[in-house]
Amino acid sequence: MAKPLTDSEKRKQISVRGIAGLGDVAEVRKSFNRHLHFTLVKDRNVATPRDYFFALAHTVRDHLVGRWIRTQQHYYERDPKRIYYLSLEFYMGRTLQNTMVNLGLQNACDEAIYQLGLDLEELEEIEEDAGLGNGGLGRLAACFLDSMATLGLAAYGYGIRYEFGIFNQKIVNGWQVEEADDWLRYGNPWEKARPEYMLPVHFYGRVEHTPEGVRWLDTQVVLAMPYDTPVPGYKNNTVNTMRLWSAKAPNDFKLHDFNVGGYIEAVLDRNLAENISRVLYPNDNFFEGKELRLKQEYFVVAATLQDIIRRFKSSKFGCRDPVRTCFETFPDKVAIQLNDTHPALAIPELMRILVDVEKVDWDKAWEITKKTCAYTNHTVLPEALERWPVSMFEKLLPRHLDIIYAINQRHLDHVAALFPGDVDRLRRMSVIEEGDCKRINMAHLCVIGTHAVNGVARIHSEIVKQSVFKDFYELEPEKFQNKTNGITPRRWLLLCNPGLADTIVEENKLKFSAFLEKEYKVKINPSSMFDVHVKRIHEYKRQLLNCLHVVTLYNRIKKDPARPFVPRTVMIGGKAAPGYHMAKMIIKLVTSIGDVVNHDPVVGDRLKVIFLENYRVSLAEKVIPAADLSQQISTAGTEASGTGNMKFMLNGALTIGTMDGANVEMAEEAGAENLFIFGLRVEDVEALDQKGYHAREYYDRLPELRQAVDQISSGFFSPKEPDCFKDVVNMLLNHDRFKVFADYEAYMACQAQVDQLYRNPKEWTKKVIKNIACSGKFSSDRTITEYARDIWGVEPSDLQIPPPNLPKD
Repeated sequence: MAKPLTDSEKRKQISVRGIAGLGDVAEVRKSFNRHLHFTLVKDRNVATPRDYFFALAHTVRDHLVGRWIRTQQHYYERDPKRIYYLSLEFYMGRTLQNTMVNLGLQNACDEAIYQLGLDLEELEEIEEDAGLGNGGLGRLAACFLDSMATLGLAAYGYGIRYEFGIFNQKIVNGWQVEEADDWLRYGNPWEKARPEYMLPVHFYGRVEHTPEGVRWLDTQVVLAMPYDTPVPGYKNNTVNTMRLWSAKAPNDFKLHDFNVGGYIEAVLDRNLAENISRVLYPNDNFFEGKELRLKQEYFVVAATLQDIIRRFKSSKFGCRDPVRTCFETFPDKVAIQLNDTHPALAIPELMRILVDVEKVDWDKAWEITKKTCAYTNHTVLPEALERWPVSMFEKLLPRHLDIIYAINQRHLDHVAALFPGDVDRLRRMSVIEEGDCKRINMAHLCVIGTHAVNGVARIHSEIVKQSVFKDFYELEPEKFQNKTNGITPRRWLLLCNPGLADTIVEENKLKFSAFLEKEYKVKINPSSMFDVHVKRIHEYKRQLLNCLHVVTLYNRIKKDPARPFVPRTVMIGGKAAPGYHMAKMIIKLVTSIGDVVNHDPVVGDRLKVIFLENYRVSLAEKVIPAADLSQQISTAGTEASGTGNMKFMLNGALTIGTMDGANVEMAEEAGAENLFIFGLRVEDVEALDQKGYHAREYYDRLPELRQAVDQISSGFFSPKEPDCFKDVVNMLLNHDRFKVFADYEAYMACQAQVDQLYRNPKEWTKKVIKNIACSGKFSSDRTITEYARDIWGVEPSDLQIPPPNLPKD
């Protein structure tokens, strides 16, 4: 089979000069050479590939800066309502190509770089991923920033500039090993430090009640240093800002109380303050109640709210003097969106500022806070909900604990008046959970302290209303909404799959086959079905169900090698939280199955199993366009939405999935007959819970399932460690919350339908085209338009800001 043309070989066949415009190309070349000249130090005249990357990044950044300044001036002149998206995670990936796409510069840069004898794709590969997120929640925040800029909203993303993002995953002897992600090692060409906007954040201390009001005294101060990254809209000259805070110790940190000889130790202790922004907590859908994490959550909120209030008060470009002193209009000018409960402390912190600092009376402050803040819920899994020990708050944030108690008391008084004598309801609805360890339920605080609560897919929003927040829904039904997630079509189609209109997927598969052979030394059959399951490793996402399918296919090939089989390359990828034993065992199982299957001569190229190491945004951009089949197989009722499912749909893969999350709406848009839907529905899962789920019934009844489980259990896939997977099998048989065996039979039958259709390329392609054509709903532009109208009270704008080289009027 012919090898796929590389992009540089294609460039030799056809020049894009005509498309790019000669003027733009000449300007990019000139700018690139100028930046390269200043990049090279005097004693080093030979440029490295990294020097070329930085020269190109700075060239592209030059096109952003004028638009960025002009956009911010435009906002100060118009004084629109500003949207503040608060998130502890922004999973941005790489920035260069996305910026070129959004500024309409890609062809000019491609041509200029080609003329200079370089390869654009090779330079793009040098950029580090900005991995400041774990998975769906952080990547959603990144897509939302892109859409908010594209829709002309005056929006700001606020988060933490983690020095170390999500760990790099290495697979060693089949096991996950974590390595620190030192993504800033070579510098970040896209950020601009803004020390002039550095702000103090307070911790610890004590609370004093005085006739003049409440004071929070004797605190430890940490400084928040902002770093700004431009966020360009798609071809509209709007450039918004993502502001990430980095922790800095004040110069007198611990020095005012050092004694002779303690100076060195006092300076070294500065690290304690600066650790706040050191590292992203690597848990996805799991709450870890560490004090450092609570510090991170308060740090981002406290710095951001000071910034929001400063901007609200001054509202003139470059002006720091207060123009507004009255907070009546605050909710008309400010919308704060809480991306999950992680920034929930925005609620008590805004109350603290209004009541203690600005001297607004409590009831007025509470009305302002509720009207300003809105909350997005991302999960219904109980282990993911944040519940902080009161004792930790008492020590770290004593004033906020007072405020939360006061909020809760007023809330419970209101509930008690509506439901007299219903003590159980008061217990269920309290922000404070009593017990051995008193805890603060942050989700309850978010529901009480906001004017809008939304889930992220229709089915999830219904579950939120009917179970997790049922009592709150009965109290204020008008507060609850649905906002089905979306993805940006710029990054997830234009950028990662420009050739979609050509021979769909074929070239992407050839290209990715070459990548896999180079990286994994496994010979791939490019005409095999590319069966892809990429997401965080978690029991509820059921990578184990996929493993059972693979083992069953392997057994069928071994039993009857002469039978015609549809060849498959099964790819599973994703990171396991470092402390999540079962997730790490799942990775080891996938790699162990691969070791056996991939080296069995009877199987040949009919079945290959590859664990994709270090799955991240930049790898997603390669694998998603190459996939034929997308696995979205969570237990119904557990995946809030999913967004990977949308990326695969947009790029021409067919989905095999349960009726969970956004799969439900994907089936509605494209027609259920154009997806492979199987398994228990939400109501079936509930019925099975009522009846009692007994895994052994399925194990005893289904011979192929029993064979697969016995092989895993006996050490067939781990001959050197026969007991390696005992924990996995024990979990599946005795305490599987996610009912893997209950869906096995339906899943196997559905996979047989997948095989049957794949044998008919014409019919398969019809379904692919239908999926792509119906994927429009899942654009984050649609999602953000709904947030803007239904929650933030603003209208998207298609106004084009004039580019910097043209006068404003």
